[in-house]
Amino acid sequence: MVSTVAETSETSETYETYDNAQGPTVPTVPAVPTVPAVPTVPAVPSADPQGDPFLRTRFALPARPATFLRRQRLVDHLDQARGTPLTLVNGAAGAGKTLLAADWAAGLRPPVAWLTVEVGDRRPGVFWAYVLQALRACGAPVSDAVGVPADATGVDQRLLATLAAELNERDRPVILVLDEYDRVTDPEVTDQLEFVLHHAGRGLHLVLVTRTEPLLPLHRYRAAGELTEIRAAELAFTPEEAVALLELHGLSLPVHAAGALVDRTRGWAAGLRLSALAAMESADPELYLKEFEADRSTVADFLLAEVLKGQPEETQGLLLRVSVLERFCPDLANALTLRTDAGPILAGLHRDNAFVEHLGHSWYQLHPLFGEILRAHLRERLPGLDPELHRRAARWLSRSGFVPETLAHGAAAGDWDFAAGALVDDLAIGQLFTGLRSGDLTELFSPMGPEARSPAADLVRAARDLSRYDLDHGLARLRHAEEHLAGDAPDRAAARLSCALLEALAARLTGCPPRAEKAAEKADELRQEVPAHLLDKHPELTALLLTHLGSARLWAGRFEDARAALTAAAGAPGGASTVLPREDSMEHLALLDYLNGWLGRAERKALAAVPEAERVGLPQPSGSGIGQLVLAAVAVDRHELGRAQALLDETARLPSGTRDPVMAAGRALATARLLLVRGKARAAVEAADPAVVAAVASPWVAGYEALFASAAHLAEGRPDEAAEVLEGVSGDQPACAVEAAAIQVAAGRAGAAIDLLDSIRTGGRPGPAVTVRAALVRAQAAEGAGDTATARKLVAHALLDARRERLRRPFLDAGAWIRPFLATPELHELAAGWLTPGLPRGEQPRPESLPPPLVAVELSGRERDVLERLARMMSTEEVAADLYVSVNTVKTHLKSVYRKLAVNRRGDAVRRARDLRLL
Repeated sequence: MVSTVAETSETSETYETYDNAQGPTVPTVPAVPTVPAVPTVPAVPSADPQGDPFLRTRFALPARPATFLRRQRLVDHLDQARGTPLTLVNGAAGAGKTLLAADWAAGLRPPVAWLTVEVGDRRPGVFWAYVLQALRACGAPVSDAVGVPADATGVDQRLLATLAAELNERDRPVILVLDEYDRVTDPEVTDQLEFVLHHAGRGLHLVLVTRTEPLLPLHRYRAAGELTEIRAAELAFTPEEAVALLELHGLSLPVHAAGALVDRTRGWAAGLRLSALAAMESADPELYLKEFEADRSTVADFLLAEVLKGQPEETQGLLLRVSVLERFCPDLANALTLRTDAGPILAGLHRDNAFVEHLGHSWYQLHPLFGEILRAHLRERLPGLDPELHRRAARWLSRSGFVPETLAHGAAAGDWDFAAGALVDDLAIGQLFTGLRSGDLTELFSPMGPEARSPAADLVRAARDLSRYDLDHGLARLRHAEEHLAGDAPDRAAARLSCALLEALAARLTGCPPRAEKAAEKADELRQEVPAHLLDKHPELTALLLTHLGSARLWAGRFEDARAALTAAAGAPGGASTVLPREDSMEHLALLDYLNGWLGRAERKALAAVPEAERVGLPQPSGSGIGQLVLAAVAVDRHELGRAQALLDETARLPSGTRDPVMAAGRALATARLLLVRGKARAAVEAADPAVVAAVASPWVAGYEALFASAAHLAEGRPDEAAEVLEGVSGDQPACAVEAAAIQVAAGRAGAAIDLLDSIRTGGRPGPAVTVRAALVRAQAAEGAGDTATARKLVAHALLDARRERLRRPFLDAGAWIRPFLATPELHELAAGWLTPGLPRGEQPRPESLPPPLVAVELSGRERDVLERLARMMSTEEVAADLYVSVNTVKTHLKSVYRKLAVNRRGDAVRRARDLRLL
């Protein structure tokens, strides 16, 4: 609080000062030029020093319209501000400053003086004459000793000192609100006002309502804790306040829709009100508020009149030119205007609340609506200048290292060769495939036409085609680019490394492992030529290349080599740019584990591939879908057939479909296994063919095709044909070999089955899906030979291994011979609680009887919120309203919940969540 200061001598020419403990030091008022004894008039005047009558409207509180919304949080802040001598309400035109102050003042006990400042008040005599008249109008007149100014150009120091002294002696302070204070530009008036505020002590609370920073030394008031500020951020409407404001206009809008409007207007009061008035005239108000064109609205009229046209010509030119930018600094603005004065102009515009927002570190942005309107005005006033401005911006941004913005402005300029070159030279071509910007980049380059002929443009086209699995066009454009990049010029190393990445992808998609190896070797050489900072900046390039190499090796059946590349890719540096290749590689590793018989490991890897992609905000499902297929195959082996079908249905909607050989083979494997256990052997044979054209045949894919064909022959009563089909299955593929052995023993060829098992070669310890099936094959052979003791031991061993993985299918597929063994007490105990023996082939247990998964299902907080409301039988629309989100957002969360719980209906999701104790 301002301390009461002892009254000074009337003849003193200097102000007393605060010490540091009390408040801001008040500077000495510059000696007023010796004005020959400016007389004071004791009588109450009826006119200002110029002889013009006082305008009573300037002392009246502005009327609040019927649609005015009282915002209690701001009123409360103004009430709290009475504890400091100075309150500053600072915001742009139309921010709601005046009506806020008027509404607050109307609720106060007198005396409250209101004065709307006008341009003429720049002269000290006129200003103080109106201040004194405002005090009289509010019932707080000063004595005749104060007098009144008689000269418009100056005011007697005695008048100011006497006024301050009288205010200081008041028992009840006067609240003086000066609206439109930005019209006061004379430093002399500011110095005089500071003097009166200082010496009035507790007798005066001053409220300045202004668009610009006043000339007062605000930093000293802040330091002393004697200033309360309400600025643009606090004046902005919240979504809830916007809803209430629109309701006063007869419009009903949900909070999420109002939130979008608030984002677009930045909560600007005038923008919201003008939009609401226009929406009232529209046939679809909600659609209007969502899609209105700012440049064709009353908002444009307001901003052009109140902000743009009041600026000097050079400032208008700068604003129009920087409107093509999302953000800008003085140097970038100068590059567009071809001048050198942007720095002080931008600082002044921000200081004056001229809808130029400061982002920090000398960067600015335009208010969104103002930017829209300026861009339209630019096209009208300076037609055809847009492309050149974007071109200038792209080149400045490129030199300064701002690649994303370089690309955007290069594309906006139609300079596709420059934009593609900037992407490739930055080694950022991998971002067309992964990261949060992949979709935006694909869309950005989609209009690129044949006029772009550079190698970089061909590489971008090739990447775009290959990402859509258009191999014919992608490979042709890749070849064209490689022809132009032939040679070892160091400035082309980034482009040639980009070629190597696309070659690896093409090799993966065409099932050509040798080509992938060659691309990887070339990439290793080129890394030595590329600046290290680019490789560090773009870890996604290496992660993508390793994933493509690992996928090609997996297709070739080189499991250990594939694991090495995929493990390296999965361990790539974190961040959004590498999430997709890390997820993709983890899903491939899950498939590797499944093919080696490790169901639990496969499930854990498949589930681990998803959460990080969700955390960084990638759309779901985001990966290749291989992980879902692995989970489906695991569900089949555990005899959770409903879950397997739901997972397969989910992957059917993925865009990659059968274009990727490994993905296609995984889908064929999971689908065929599900059909086979449901007794549809012939359909399983048809589904087992991945129907992809590959340069090199995959041994494990061929092995599984043979398995399903053999199983069909056996089911149709042709054991000889079944055995003949299996002749091509070798011990190099353990999972295939043990299933082939099971078919052999079922066909009455126990010897051939044992020989096949003995031929199995593994690079490491085989998983339970291999060992359990192998034990059961040997047990069946022993039982057939009359060695029941050995058979019993082998079945017991199989049960112990299978129990940890809940591996049911091998026992259900074993046939009638195993049932007597499972009925014995010791083996029955091993099977109790997880295995239901004797189910007919194809029969599915009820969902309630399914055990929980080995890996806990992880739902995000918002997914749990949605699930809890599903359990309360709320509709999608009701859930959206209850959570204040859009219906589409709820649907996205539902899809994620269904995928994680492996269901496709609401009721199933709730039941499974309860089984897993998520509800």
